[in-house]
Amino acid sequence: MRFLVDECTGPAVAKWLREQHHEVFSVFEEASGLDDDSIIQKAFHENWILITNDKDFGEKVYKEQYPHKGVILLRLADERSANRIAVVRRLIENYSEKLAGNFVVATEKRVRFDIKK
Repeated sequence: MRFLVDECTGPAVAKWLREQHHEVFSVFEEASGLDDDSIIQKAFHENWILITNDKDFGEKVYKEQYPHKGVILLRLADERSANRIAVVRRLIENYSEKLAGNFVVATEKRVRFDIKK
């Protein structure tokens, strides 16, 4: 799968995804400081699933109507890298076929899909 990992989600998640043989663009490593509009546009135009902790992307998708190829919004109580990786791992293991094209909100205990029709 192809993932664009937002700067706030961090390099540890990007590194883990690469170790799992996914294609990854890390904003932290490759485009630090890139603004949210540019991030969501890049993800759409280059066919990346965006992984972020930034709830502003919900507004970008729903209020501002930005198109996307999939957004995973991590809403975690524990923001440590190991926990982020654990949540992303569970998402990929259990829902990989539903990630592309959908807006996904994931916590440590729940996953909500806003499925495109």
